[in-house]
Amino acid sequence: MKNERLSLTFRLIEAYGLLALERAAVLEPRLAQEEEVLRFHHADYLAALRRSDSGNLFPSAYSYGLGTPDDPIFPGVFSWSLLVTGASLSAAEAIEGGGFDFAFNMAGGLHHAHPASAAGFCYINDPAVMIHDLVRRGRRVAYLDLDAHHGDGVQEAFYETDQVLTISLHESGLSLFPGTGFVHEIGRGKGEGYSVNLPFSPGTDDETFLWAFQEIVPPLLSSFAPDVLVTQLGIDAHRSDPLSNLSLSLQGFIEAVRKIRQMAGKWIALGGGGYNLNNVPRAWTLVWATMNDQELDPEIPQEFLETARGEGFSADGLWDPPVVKPESTEDHALRFAREQVEALKKTIFPLHGLRG
Repeated sequence: MKNERLSLTFRLIEAYGLLALERAAVLEPRLAQEEEVLRFHHADYLAALRRSDSGNLFPSAYSYGLGTPDDPIFPGVFSWSLLVTGASLSAAEAIEGGGFDFAFNMAGGLHHAHPASAAGFCYINDPAVMIHDLVRRGRRVAYLDLDAHHGDGVQEAFYETDQVLTISLHESGLSLFPGTGFVHEIGRGKGEGYSVNLPFSPGTDDETFLWAFQEIVPPLLSSFAPDVLVTQLGIDAHRSDPLSNLSLSLQGFIEAVRKIRQMAGKWIALGGGGYNLNNVPRAWTLVWATMNDQELDPEIPQEFLETARGEGFSADGLWDPPVVKPESTEDHALRFAREQVEALKKTIFPLHGLRG
């Protein structure tokens, strides 16, 4: 989760000329206000996070998930978290009244933070805070999460409301943190049917992932008809990512993003996971290009490579080379995906007036 991922991505976007597009703009984010953050997080947790800003561990830190290997305390952690969240709020403001249809905060998407604790590299849950703000404005919001890890904190935030539809496509909790996101988690009370989870087994490739995506996501988004679509576009489902067991290629990931582009009206994209330094800059540069209907040269600009090579970036081109996977793994993953799709069509689709 080092911020080098973000600086490399920004520079690659810039090297491709995507910041100079006629209708594109780079907006300086603001700090989130504490009253905005408190729409999701508890006051005592926010006080603990503020105390962590000095970089010093304190006795009750662990009870808030702070000071762990996943969520270390470091100087400026509170200010940094407010800035990331403020960037997501700025993205929402850009599409609400700023004259933009799309916005991308690649630093955002920190979907594991809970109301009273940090978790999974996430301190403030910027998607939940931002969506709360959009709902407060009277918007119906759909949240679509492609990160390899289940978007548990965002699901938790809206589990009992029908104003937000959350859809998470992720590796099964049977094999990956946070151990949640099963098909039976469908919401509660007014929110029944508005939490949708599509888990995949280890080894799931592009073909299986995209088939399941197409079976579930377009019908639900069409039925729900959101005013705003928020996507979390973590690239840790990539086959070379060290923190998941899925097998997507960059081509498969971007094909899903293209499908989102076709469905989106007002669209806020957020970053998220991605722990291979070769993948994040390429993936999120392609996301920004897709949002702006741009095709990119597969040869990465030399001006970017001249500095990026010294910072650990070693990819040879914008796209992945083909890889042939063992047939037995593909068959198991496809069978598992079919079972999940069938279960969702039986339980979720009827609640939205859809036929399985």
